[in-house]
Amino acid sequence: MAGEAAPGGAELLAFARFRESSKQPLAYGYGPRSLRELRQREFSRLAGTVYLDHAGATLFPQSQLTRFTNDLMENVYGNPHSQNISSRLTHDTVEHVRYRILAHFHTSPEDYSVIFTAGSTAALKLVAEAFPWVSPGPESSGSHFCYLTDSHTSVVGMRKVTMAMNVTSVPVRPEDMWSAETQGTAACDPDGQLPHLFCYPAQSNFSGTRYPLSWIGEVKAGRRCPVNVPGKWFVLLDAASYVSTSPLDLSVHQADFVPLSFYKIFGFPTGLGALLVNNRVAPLLRKTYFGGGTAAAYLAGEDFYIPRHSVAERFEDGTISFLDVIALKHGFDALELLTGGMENIKQHTFTLAQYTYTALSALRYPSGAPVVRIYSDSEFSSPEVQGPVINFNVLDPSGNIIGYSQVDKMANLYNIHLRTGCFCNTGACQRHLGISDEMVKKHLQAGHVCGDNVDLIDGQPTGSVRISFGYMSTLEDAQAFLRFIIAMQLRGSDGQPLPQTAAGEAGALSESEAQDAVLATTDRCSSSPQKEAPTASGVCNDLPSTVDAGGSHPPPLMATRTQQTPLEKAAGVLDGGLGPHVITNLYLYPIKSCAAFEVTKWPLGNQGLLYDRSWMVVNHNGVCLSQKQEPRLCLIQPFIDLQQKIMVIRAKGMEPIEVPLEEDGEQAQICQSKVCADRVNTYNCGEKISSWLSRFFGRPCQLIKQSSDFQRSAKRRGKDQPVGTAAFLSLVNEAQYLLINRSSVLELQQQLNASDEHGKEELFPMKDLISRFRANIITNGTRAFEEEKWDGVSIGSLRFQVSGPCHRCQMICIDQQTGQRNQNVFQKLSESRERKVNFGVYLMHMSLDLSSPRFLSVGSQVLPVLKENAERHDLPASD
Repeated sequence: MAGEAAPGGAELLAFARFRESSKQPLAYGYGPRSLRELRQREFSRLAGTVYLDHAGATLFPQSQLTRFTNDLMENVYGNPHSQNISSRLTHDTVEHVRYRILAHFHTSPEDYSVIFTAGSTAALKLVAEAFPWVSPGPESSGSHFCYLTDSHTSVVGMRKVTMAMNVTSVPVRPEDMWSAETQGTAACDPDGQLPHLFCYPAQSNFSGTRYPLSWIGEVKAGRRCPVNVPGKWFVLLDAASYVSTSPLDLSVHQADFVPLSFYKIFGFPTGLGALLVNNRVAPLLRKTYFGGGTAAAYLAGEDFYIPRHSVAERFEDGTISFLDVIALKHGFDALELLTGGMENIKQHTFTLAQYTYTALSALRYPSGAPVVRIYSDSEFSSPEVQGPVINFNVLDPSGNIIGYSQVDKMANLYNIHLRTGCFCNTGACQRHLGISDEMVKKHLQAGHVCGDNVDLIDGQPTGSVRISFGYMSTLEDAQAFLRFIIAMQLRGSDGQPLPQTAAGEAGALSESEAQDAVLATTDRCSSSPQKEAPTASGVCNDLPSTVDAGGSHPPPLMATRTQQTPLEKAAGVLDGGLGPHVITNLYLYPIKSCAAFEVTKWPLGNQGLLYDRSWMVVNHNGVCLSQKQEPRLCLIQPFIDLQQKIMVIRAKGMEPIEVPLEEDGEQAQICQSKVCADRVNTYNCGEKISSWLSRFFGRPCQLIKQSSDFQRSAKRRGKDQPVGTAAFLSLVNEAQYLLINRSSVLELQQQLNASDEHGKEELFPMKDLISRFRANIITNGTRAFEEEKWDGVSIGSLRFQVSGPCHRCQMICIDQQTGQRNQNVFQKLSESRERKVNFGVYLMHMSLDLSSPRFLSVGSQVLPVLKENAERHDLPASD
């Protein structure tokens, strides 16, 4: 939208005005309880973060965890199957929690039983396996299993169990269920003996649509039948999504089965759910497998088994997760104390969702075209029909959908946590996005599977974006999200993104100020981009001076980032001349995600440049750290001395530290780590460097190195690479080398550097911009993005296969000299590259003979091999 007038559609409705215009009273917060104070006290870890994935998992409050921990420290809880004092304490506490759960849902042990499971999925599987299905026979058509197509995968998956019993499974569309009452129900027989089961969600986890709880009684009474067959209908209400923000009264809506996941309500504990079973139905359930504690008596030598009397004791195989059950007690206490109950949560979260929906729907491009397409079955008119979930896709000015993975990457830059994809609900995804069954199969053939980042195929979306609110969500969260959408899509008249709330400012307004805040783009278009501030520690990370492979002393920390090398001047890079087609810079990154080490000549190994990404920093759990989680990694500067066989590591404010290049075979302890889902063998580089890193980052860290005798095979194989052979990788993500073209960087630089009233101001110096892309080989002498037409590259006697483009993530937004983020780089690249965000190409050795030393050198001639369909006249001839 560069150069256009500020779009009027970007002005958002003030919250106070929104509440005044509402047809019904809207509640925000919890009465006299300050929502800001609640956030600061209970969720201080959210400072600087906008968390909008509560439908995926809500967050636990600090007080719940504190009280639970104190409980465990003050009491001895033994196995509830024993009879000693500590075991009786556990048993009685667990029974108390069962009563608490039933009271939460307005029922009692006289009407319902609580069976603890590993989650709602396990509860659904239990029903599928234990329901009294009747297979078809000479005198019966058999049972029917019906489920709403707007159901979670775990509900749809029940049909595999019923298929094994030859039971008919029938998917029911929401529109058919809505009209079922008017189609006649003469065939339904609520007093019949043939059992059928209908499953539907109280709230769609895709769109937040709330289906009528009245369907429970209507289906059971035969007034609304999913299919017209004789028999008695039972109803399973999938309440996992619904009860996270709303009360459920089982004394009124008496479903036969109600599966739950407690982390959806409390955030903690995870891996614990329950199946609430109506006691009138419990005797019908069939028990097959039996585990510890479920048998009243059995024989090991013959088929003799008598189950325990209560339904919970019969179906809770083995020892339940009793400590997690005890944690639920503190979850109920905290929720009640902080909010006053589920009805308050229901009203608060709906108000936020309705406000965000209203504001989001109003966003328009100057042409009047909408900025988003919202997928909803309601108009967010009331919390009875709509939960606090908004599902949408972002559109460009022409109405084309922008892939959800690009939206997700941009949201990460603003520290906004949302969710993308189909959310384990293919039926709703197909219905709302218009994806046919044939298209799903075609997408699978094209390589798209659930949970990946393949967001567009032939221009059509494979999924969408979802935001969802929880009881601790605030107006500031909603407005920070709306500012993000404006900043991403709507541009001011000077071509710069509109101002957005920085991650650390998400809660900057007071509640009263926030309610009256108006985001008016017309008042902001004159804002000019500001240079980023240094880090809090004042650490500066300038790339070290270039060294030859034979250099023996680490260079001093010195500012060189804006200096132009003689080769750059000769190549005419900055004035737009192509110059000779040569390597202008070589970089290796000895420690994954840490600063570059620039060289003029360097030896090759069988995994790429020698020692490139041979080390990585891991946290206290052994998980690899990257700049996505810890941007200050770029401030760690490694220098390799091949003669002394050491790596010197420096950072401002820290004494330099040395690490040997190779492990001590006798003392190295092999440990298992993962890189891009690949298992790698590594060893710990010792306590000394661990302490150094831990002091720098302020949290426990370790340095590990890939074992020299471990070989990690590349997933990509060049077309000329023989079958059965493999290229080997260090700790890189995709390939052995990454190459970028200076002309491509220059084109991006020209788009980023804007004019102000005082003249040209270089906001992104060339060397700084190059460093963001963390490439090994920088070349010159070809037009922008010509490298994407290459099939291979020859550099001297070395041959490389181009294995594909590099798909960029938010790491390119991190200034490698300061560790600060700037979203403009990713945004501009996304716009200019048609939302693909590709930059640079991956290279792999086609063949490499290491019987004699092999080197790459600055100044070496680069000879590309074009793809067969590339236009050869676009590539300048090489000498």
